[in-house]
Amino acid sequence: MRNNFPENFLWGASTSAHQVEGNNTGNDWWAWEQAGNTRPSGRACDHYNRYGEDFALAGKLGHNAHRLSLEWSRLEKQQDAWDTGEWDHYKRVLDTLISLDIEPVLTLHHFTIPLWLSDKGGFLWEGSVNAFSRFAAKAVRELGSRVKYWITINEPNILATLSYYFGEWPPAHRDFNELLTALNNLLKAHSAAYEHMREEALQGKDVKNPAIGIAKAVTAFHPCSALSARDRFCAHMRNRFHNHAFISSAIRGRSFLPGHKGEKLKRKNCLDFIGLNYYFRQFIHSDGPLRKNPFGEVCDPRHHHDSGPLTDMGWEIYPPGIYETVKSLSAYGLPLMIAENGLATEDDTVRQKYIKDHLSEISKALSKGFPVTGYFHWSLMDNFEWAHGYSKKFGLIEVDFDTQERKIRDSGRYYASLIRSVRGEQ
Repeated sequence: MRNNFPENFLWGASTSAHQVEGNNTGNDWWAWEQAGNTRPSGRACDHYNRYGEDFALAGKLGHNAHRLSLEWSRLEKQQDAWDTGEWDHYKRVLDTLISLDIEPVLTLHHFTIPLWLSDKGGFLWEGSVNAFSRFAAKAVRELGSRVKYWITINEPNILATLSYYFGEWPPAHRDFNELLTALNNLLKAHSAAYEHMREEALQGKDVKNPAIGIAKAVTAFHPCSALSARDRFCAHMRNRFHNHAFISSAIRGRSFLPGHKGEKLKRKNCLDFIGLNYYFRQFIHSDGPLRKNPFGEVCDPRHHHDSGPLTDMGWEIYPPGIYETVKSLSAYGLPLMIAENGLATEDDTVRQKYIKDHLSEISKALSKGFPVTGYFHWSLMDNFEWAHGYSKKFGLIEVDFDTQERKIRDSGRYYASLIRSVRGEQ
């Protein structure tokens, strides 16, 4: 791997609050679990109590940055009622990272919402826009002296699609119009949050000048047949809608969604950087009249002789896709941060190769002048993988969920060795 990484490159791993903290009893996912829809998260990694131990391991592995999230339901258990003790908890969490010379990258919303918001309809409720932007402003007021990099919303397309269209996540609705409503409110919530976070930063004492972005799930879309104009068109439409539409709307300041198209957002240019969550490639083929289905359908990668191996999630390993998506999104002229990249596997040698191959593609992107500023492997440790419970192992660190013992995997040490090599350290 060629070393094209700048000296100030951010090296780390990612986590999210509900997946690692444990006992987040006040959010919609906990209620969903208790209703029997998936295995309960329980105490997860007990990271709420063991964060110091976990961050020490990250520091030992040479990480100079860490992406984490706030659990909104801890901080605002009832609407308009902030919990001072929980804000103090997250201050201690951030102070621990800073004491280890690990730069925090803080996500405000990583899929879970407080029960009081869920009861009002979640992101179908128009008031969710104001509720989220108030939360975002409060976060800057409380934590802005400690945090420079902020991610407002993690994977808005995934959240809206799985929650309101496919019915796989709470509240398990299957309604296309609800999908559009939720996605539009998420777009407006990001824009309003950006505005209020900027205002709060200007007024706050000792508040860092914030860099605010989103974490966008991106996919490398390829036509099933390169000879088929229809397949190429459907793959292009998938890329345009899935990878670009939310980002371009945030920059233009207008919604892209049917039924909301052209609706003005709080402001234009409400992105300081773009977070990319890249995991896999999908092959797309045309199915039926393009007028009725311009996005085509996803083809099983095993039908393609040139496809790569599959992870335990059934996702194809395709390292060039991270270069392809970085190249595509660099057109916006904004810094790009790889906010998530990883795989579920029981074979840790596969994880080592995955890390090497994807970082090689990022090095290639940097050599071409594409503005990648950091890489965060998903995940720092094994965790609660949403509807899959604890069956999928993503971590650089293995967790025994019965004893809570941590064990660094060889892939974690390998990633550490790459970081040291890039920095010229022994």
